[in-house]
Amino acid sequence: MRYEGVFRKMRTEITDKVQYYMIFEDDFINMNQILGKKISLNFLRFQCLNCGLQKKIFRQGYCYDCFTSIPQAGDWIMKPELSKAHLDEEDRDLDFEKQAQLQPHVVYLANSSNVKVGVTRKTQIPTRWIDQGAHEAIEIVEVPNRYLAGITEVALKDHVSDKTNWRKMLTNEVLDLNLADERDKLKEFIPDEAKEYYLGDRKELEIEFPVLEFPKKIKTLNLGKNPFYEGVLKGIKGQYLIFEDGTVFNVRAHEGFVVELGVK
Repeated sequence: MRYEGVFRKMRTEITDKVQYYMIFEDDFINMNQILGKKISLNFLRFQCLNCGLQKKIFRQGYCYDCFTSIPQAGDWIMKPELSKAHLDEEDRDLDFEKQAQLQPHVVYLANSSNVKVGVTRKTQIPTRWIDQGAHEAIEIVEVPNRYLAGITEVALKDHVSDKTNWRKMLTNEVLDLNLADERDKLKEFIPDEAKEYYLGDRKELEIEFPVLEFPKKIKTLNLGKNPFYEGVLKGIKGQYLIFEDGTVFNVRAHEGFVVELGVK
């Protein structure tokens, strides 16, 4: 079978094991159902996720012109502490920014390879944790806007990492920790503006990914440099496809790539 479409990050559903779906414009694939099968990826062209034009992707699935102009790619996306909608100040589009920033956000701990702190909209839990390949995660605070989440994350980054070691995550070199204990250690470092939102009673969530076999060593596939690949799919974790020969493919990093996907 062959499918063709522009890559976006896989949609997920949390069950006993995470279910993954590759969504194209006119079709979709339940990726769990093709585990153990040989699949091929053939890069055809670029297509910006915003303007839809065949222009080279710059970042986050957008061409350069769109990335530097649309509100969905403002600096506050990657750096929540730069959010200004709560001050009624515009970055690129105040209406969009108010809708995105002035809603409940969660600062959390996630354990993918090491414990890291992160920020997400409340509506993105547990999707955000799944996308990071976290096998366990827990909330620290739930605040009413993105700015408060951002300054909390910045304060906690002095005491816990904000990065994931993706290589260890994909080879399953992970530790199981008591995240409630780790959260409690950080309580004193929460900024005064966010202390009232501390979630000391939340339990950690455990997540199991559909992986038949973890690689011992990994090599990355970049379709921009190597436009065709074929291999046996052995697992999915985070937004990565894991193949039998140790090749790993980051779907999120290929948003905006139009690809023909074959299944044998």
